[in-house]
Amino acid sequence: MSGFNYSGFQMNQKRHNAVPPPPLSGVSKQGYSTMNAISQNALSAAWGGSRKRAATEDEYFEDDEEETVPDLAYIPAPGSPTRVETKKQEVPNEDDDPLDAYMAGIEKQMQSEKPGSSSQQTGVRNDLEEEDVEESYYRYMEENPNAGLAPVEEELDIEYDEDGNPIPPDKKKIIDPLPPIDHSTIEYKPFEKNFYNEHPEIASLSNKQVAELRKTFDITVSGSQPPKPVSSFAHFNFDDKLLKAIIKAEYISPTPIQAQAVPCALQGRDVLGIAQTGSGKTAAFLWPLLKHVSTQPPVSEGEGPAGLILAPTRELAIQIYNEAKKFARVYDLSVVCAYGGGSKWEQSLALKEGADIVVATPGRIIDHVKGGATNLQRVTFLVLDEADRMFELGFEPQVRSVCNHVRPDRQTLLFSATFRKRIEKLAKDALNDPVRISQGITGQANEDVTQKVLLMENQQLKRDWLVSNLVELLSAGSVLVFVTKKVDAEQLANDLKVKEFECLLLHGDIEQAERNKVITAFKKKECSLLVATDVAARGLDIPHIRTVVNYDIARDIDTHTHRIGRTGRAGNQGTAYTLITPKDKEFVGHIVKNLEAAHQDVPQEVLDLALQSAWYRKQRYKSKGGNPNVGGVGLGFKEKVGGASRNFVGETHSQSRGPATDRLSAMKAAFKAQYMNQFTASSDPVPQAPPSTRKKSRWQ
Repeated sequence: MSGFNYSGFQMNQKRHNAVPPPPLSGVSKQGYSTMNAISQNALSAAWGGSRKRAATEDEYFEDDEEETVPDLAYIPAPGSPTRVETKKQEVPNEDDDPLDAYMAGIEKQMQSEKPGSSSQQTGVRNDLEEEDVEESYYRYMEENPNAGLAPVEEELDIEYDEDGNPIPPDKKKIIDPLPPIDHSTIEYKPFEKNFYNEHPEIASLSNKQVAELRKTFDITVSGSQPPKPVSSFAHFNFDDKLLKAIIKAEYISPTPIQAQAVPCALQGRDVLGIAQTGSGKTAAFLWPLLKHVSTQPPVSEGEGPAGLILAPTRELAIQIYNEAKKFARVYDLSVVCAYGGGSKWEQSLALKEGADIVVATPGRIIDHVKGGATNLQRVTFLVLDEADRMFELGFEPQVRSVCNHVRPDRQTLLFSATFRKRIEKLAKDALNDPVRISQGITGQANEDVTQKVLLMENQQLKRDWLVSNLVELLSAGSVLVFVTKKVDAEQLANDLKVKEFECLLLHGDIEQAERNKVITAFKKKECSLLVATDVAARGLDIPHIRTVVNYDIARDIDTHTHRIGRTGRAGNQGTAYTLITPKDKEFVGHIVKNLEAAHQDVPQEVLDLALQSAWYRKQRYKSKGGNPNVGGVGLGFKEKVGGASRNFVGETHSQSRGPATDRLSAMKAAFKAQYMNQFTASSDPVPQAPPSTRKKSRWQ
């Protein structure tokens, strides 16, 4: 029975999670378990006592009471620090209560911490306070703002604002000019300048005939002994191969600026040329340049160019480069174009191989000179195209440094459509005894362009007019639409595409390679409609443009003149539409002056809008010379009638002669009435001064 009771108890032990065997005190004399012992064991099992399970016989003998030895290369000696540490790191028994083990670990950790450090570590969470991967990335980027970015080369070329319009660059972004150079330490080889042989027909012209010819060309020439103008390409005495290339390029006869500037340049003179847009200024300096460079010794590898052309914008530089290549083939001359936005490495390789002519922007040529790709010691022919634009954009130090690096006895030509007097003075400093050639009025638009100014009430009417007339305009030739802001240009282009008009878009935020594709497609007539900002206002020479639409007014009158000059080039006829709204009244006065200078009709509604501007009204009525548009009378105006002068101050005119005449007369009458009411005539006789006894001086 004892074995039965024991085995039954073992079964109960498995069921109630390790209940210990009954103690010996619960066994009777006969060896049976008493009722008290059985009840006590049952209660202990029911309440889940935490007594340790009794070891079996096998477990008892397997436990040899040997200490656990760590996996070391040696057995630590008893009582050694290693043995003590291994005892502390002993794994607790799996049968121990997990809660007791967890609480024991916390007590052990609290005992191991120092009392002083507990106050400092209070409330600190390592998962929040420690720097994670993202925070370390932000810290690194803050310390290294240029990390991961390719080095950006600072360019001198024109930069564009958010509207896509050219803006003067900040001083920080302007590339440093070239350092000064001492020409006295450099031995320059002599070169020939004069290649002009005057044609017998031109030599036989009298001074009166020369004056009449210049009057016919509407050109003004100043300078010491300028050569006579010509009237035919044969008078230039060019080589036959160059004349064939000129005829192949569909040039019929010299333009006025070419008729006078080419003889001056062939004679070796410095030229300051001011001419209308589209008048052939590019060819006027390219032909003498080719003639000059072709007679110089060939350029070897590592030498600088013999001819240098500077242009303010990359678009103009590319256009001059394409035109120069067309005529440079005649003399087997190499031409290289260096501009910002192109591959600097490819340009440097081409320059190191040796180039006869270089067309460049000021910033990029300075970079190449500093980098050792080329030098300017061999340059004998220097051209500054659109020189006023380079000066206006603040590039004067860079342009002057390039001019100073070229040998002093060089030949220099400056051409532009507009020249301010201040800019003109600065430009003359770079020339030596120049011949100034001015065609028409400085800043005047081309008379070959028919200008039409249309007054619209709002922007929606402008868009409707453009959409309704675009088919008719495209039937005459290519159309170029100018928009001031980049966002408006994109919006207008999208609107035209919605109306099923195929059009191209050009503005300052487009990459240079994409710009070249757009311009090339427009030149090849792949698309006859181009919407552009003022990026295309200068230097874009596309003869098949028949219509220019100024959808928005320009920022200044010079830009307006260059916009109009994109059509009517090389003697072709063109039309320019300018769409204005009443809010453009301050700028309309400039447009009216431009129309009158080009002998164009001024609509009455446009003139009335211009007269709403105070500056234009004041300037118009102060003008002299019997202008028929001047009809106002001012304060103190006197008009002669029958040989006697009649003062109109205080009189009331029955016919108004100006916009402010009635108001002025009313003010005069009010002041006169106020004066007469407060004026009291003196009734006492005026006392006579006693005769002076002072001796008269010789002055009296």
